[in-house]
Amino acid sequence: MPTGGSAAVVGGGIGGLAAAIGLSRVGWQVTVFERLPGELDDAGSGISLAANGVRALDALGAGDALRAAGCFQRTVSTRSPRGTWLARMDGAELERVAGTPIVGIARYELHRLLRSLLPSPVVRDEVTAVEGNAVVTSSGRHKADVIVAADGVNSRLRKRFFPAHPGPVYSGSAVIRAITTEPFPLSSSDFNLTWGRGVEFGYIGLADGRAEWHAVLSIPAGTRYPDPIAEMRRRFGSWHEPITELLDATDPEAVLHHDVYELVTPLPSYVSGRVALLGDAAHAMQPNLGQGACQALEDAVTLAHALSSADPDAALTRYDAERRPRSQAIARAARQTGRMGQQLTNPAAIAVRNLAFRAMPTTVLARSMLRYTRWQPPILATPGANPQS
Repeated sequence: MPTGGSAAVVGGGIGGLAAAIGLSRVGWQVTVFERLPGELDDAGSGISLAANGVRALDALGAGDALRAAGCFQRTVSTRSPRGTWLARMDGAELERVAGTPIVGIARYELHRLLRSLLPSPVVRDEVTAVEGNAVVTSSGRHKADVIVAADGVNSRLRKRFFPAHPGPVYSGSAVIRAITTEPFPLSSSDFNLTWGRGVEFGYIGLADGRAEWHAVLSIPAGTRYPDPIAEMRRRFGSWHEPITELLDATDPEAVLHHDVYELVTPLPSYVSGRVALLGDAAHAMQPNLGQGACQALEDAVTLAHALSSADPDAALTRYDAERRPRSQAIARAARQTGRMGQQLTNPAAIAVRNLAFRAMPTTVLARSMLRYTRWQPPILATPGANPQS
């Protein structure tokens, strides 16, 4: 029997917004608190959502809007800097097997889509403390039966409730990325990664005709470039087309630079009392499998389903039992994938890897991708209906 109640969601990113939508759908009163006054600092980038992320959005009632605003990626490929194909997969075949396409979308579009489904606007206020069953902000105390900590990789609430945990660790890599200023003559169905020695360059097409690109570099934490486009040209100017053209089509002011931090030490639980950790706050991972946002979306649906059919304490226990093993295993796999992909620097090892990729049947590559995306969401029953697993 659905319990209903009130929830405070701390963090207005993808995971926090999705959790709020899910809880609202199953009859909870939800308030989302976000300390930043405008867009989040990664909003000017793009994202590719694999089948499990798309299915999670379907469960939240956002799948049709995602497909309308996003771009289906029909070709998934990996190349060498000279342009040699290491692997090339038919996205339509992946869609046939997975049951849903890979969808590329600008993050700000996804944020906007999710915010439009909230029953009430995000409260632009910083949560400074949790006292019992309430969050404390500059506007006062806000009581809640459940508090959802979706406040990112540097989560203050994680530090508050798990003080012995060492916290996030620099992965050794940083991501520099941007969306082109104008439409770019790139096949909108392309998803391409190119691996070099300790570096990666990738790009996707977006529905409005522009392109999003990213570069992953093995550099010390805190490194910043006065002219990031010039640095990208220095590193990638001799690589295959259309990498230089993508850089030429980018406004230098639009370039984002983020050091990648992860939770190398797994949390012992995603729950402390009536506080549930979700997304990067619970399992920040490297981006090598493209599963960070997808795992946050899985968290959101699973949490809402658990809270729709049990008292909060039992529901949070169930949430932790269902989400922690899977998300932590995927975080480990993402770390291992990075070691064999972008982070690989030994020339002999790179040559062996490239030969192995070229020799590998596409069916084997497809299965390796799909092993992380086969998750099926529970049905989020509206109040008065019988929830199903």
